[in-house]
Amino acid sequence: MTPPQGGVTVAETLMRTKTLAGPLLLALLLTACTDAAPTSAGRANRTVNMDIHAWAGYEAQAAVLAYLLERELGYKVVKREIKEDESWRDFESGEVDVIVENWGHNDLKEEYIEQKKVALSAGLTGNKGVIGWYVPEWMAKKYPDITNWRNLNKYASLFRTTRSGDLGQVLDGDPTFVTNDEAIVKNLGLNYKVVYSGSEAALIKAAQAATKNNTPLLMYFYEPQWLFTKVKLVKINLPAYAIGCDKAAAKVACDYPPYLLDKIVSKKFAETGGKAYELVRNFSWSNDDQNAVASDMINRKLNADQAAKRWVEENEIVWKDWIPR
Repeated sequence: MTPPQGGVTVAETLMRTKTLAGPLLLALLLTACTDAAPTSAGRANRTVNMDIHAWAGYEAQAAVLAYLLERELGYKVVKREIKEDESWRDFESGEVDVIVENWGHNDLKEEYIEQKKVALSAGLTGNKGVIGWYVPEWMAKKYPDITNWRNLNKYASLFRTTRSGDLGQVLDGDPTFVTNDEAIVKNLGLNYKVVYSGSEAALIKAAQAATKNNTPLLMYFYEPQWLFTKVKLVKINLPAYAIGCDKAAAKVACDYPPYLLDKIVSKKFAETGGKAYELVRNFSWSNDDQNAVASDMINRKLNADQAAKRWVEENEIVWKDWIPR
């Protein structure tokens, strides 16, 4: 074999090439891996921890946000079912990034946003919230003056149950929901007792049964809520809300305020959540939008992902502007 110019054999040349190529190839591979696989911090930022609270409207909103985060932006959404009042404390530990629908909770905002500074509002959801007392429409027709709170004592006997005894019953939902009902009953001198059904589902079942069977029912309820598209309920006129009338919880003797619902996020998520945070911040829809998704989940028996997909496919004009550029 004739050696190449300079007296080095072909075999020696190949060996030198392999010797140099090895480290170079390794370096290139390491660089490629570094670019392709995010760091542990990067992976953490691609996960959104979203708490789920126990009412259909909240679940509907969470479903659509999660669907868009995953399908449009490529994030992983980890959902955790938890009581409403337990979510806030986990902003500090990092266990929750997003509460998708918040009803007031000025006391919690004061503690976790103003004092501890571990959370912040990510803007309004677009939903207009209403809380109040309701009776089935048939009762308002049969007893036209029953919608005036001043006449409730006259009808207290209609609402007696085994759980309320000699008093009329005001049926509430989950005791962790926003409620002033016990104070309202006491401070307005009403001959009623607040009884907790335990859940939104129990309230809905009670409203459906009372409407179907013409049985008396006085209940705590709220909008947005898909049930209003299926069952006719009439709101009781409690003393009109005025700013400050609900400041001292034990002294409340007025109706609930109108709620402009908002989204709450951890401060860390706002700072490091990137496009996921932008999407949450940009999200804004109507009561009808929320009710449509919730109704699909309840009445069509669609799971959260299916209901969200159906709404997203039919409402691109609504959500397209939420997606960060």
